[in-house]
Amino acid sequence: MTTPTYSPTPPRLSVLDLVPVRTGQSSAQALASSLALVRRADELGFARYWFAEHHNMPAVAASTPPVMIAAAATQTRRIRVGSGGVMLPNHAPLVVAEQFAALEALAPGRIDLGIGRAPGSDPVVTALLRASGPTSDVERFGEHVQNILSLMRPDGAQLRLGDGNVYDVHATPAAEAAPTIWLLGSSDYSARLAAELGLPYVFANHFSGAGIDQVLALYRDGYRPSEAHPEPRTFLTVNAVVAPTADEASERALPQLRAMARLRTGKPMGRAETVEEALAAPLDQLGEQMIGDMRARWIIDEPDAARAEVAALAARHGADEVMVVPVAGTYAGEPLDETPGRVRTLELLAG
Repeated sequence: MTTPTYSPTPPRLSVLDLVPVRTGQSSAQALASSLALVRRADELGFARYWFAEHHNMPAVAASTPPVMIAAAATQTRRIRVGSGGVMLPNHAPLVVAEQFAALEALAPGRIDLGIGRAPGSDPVVTALLRASGPTSDVERFGEHVQNILSLMRPDGAQLRLGDGNVYDVHATPAAEAAPTIWLLGSSDYSARLAAELGLPYVFANHFSGAGIDQVLALYRDGYRPSEAHPEPRTFLTVNAVVAPTADEASERALPQLRAMARLRTGKPMGRAETVEEALAAPLDQLGEQMIGDMRARWIIDEPDAARAEVAALAARHGADEVMVVPVAGTYAGEPLDETPGRVRTLELLAG
């Protein structure tokens, strides 16, 4: 990859973690490695660390963001911790408000509630998540976001009952503050809603970079200032693998590139491969083409070039913060309760 010829101002850096599970690794070991990673991100000065929500995926242990956020908050000092994001159709708004109000009380001033509207899984698991009845109708997503905003205010929300009486509802009895709510998305729906509600917005560039400039323009041009957020505020995500050499970065990127190619071609999914497994099992022609397309959008490089690429990405889209998804794979001989490649990615990006 070619280093840009200019030097944009380095953006703030944050982290999105899917808690990957690799060959031979248990969920306990995967969770331990992610908690070690958030501690290191805190030490390195990263702005925030978010946990994703995905269900019934063999290589992803990030299914319960509030649990991971609570654990991370107790093991860190200054970094903001949050969800990237809570998939609201899977949850009742009151439950989300209660969980994040409790997290805010646990770590005041350090909690982010990122909200998305995708199911985070396949139709079977989505049905299981909603086995007791619909939780948050996708068609009422905007209404439910506003409900959460109201419920987490220190003065709570008021419901008008059928008999005309007013019923007070609070996410927690004596809140002093509320988490920052972000809307997440990769299309214009969430961008328009975030602009309408005066909320910060995150573009999921790590998943799909299609239409990013148009979506961000919709958000910024249509933004309605709110008391908490008088100006539009956004950042974007990017998959990143950084290593001492570009060759090592390419090797460590291969397991996740292959996993994404399998996902997008409907192939069976399994635990994340080690680097050695990925190198030993080539994909078909379609998979190789997909990997080539994805590599062009990911940051896979040695430290100086990678830092320049992150800065150029932020400058190109007018973002003052970039949230990296550290997707570096692991060699077979590395400890099962550690992810050295992901740690080095953060260390080398931080400089």
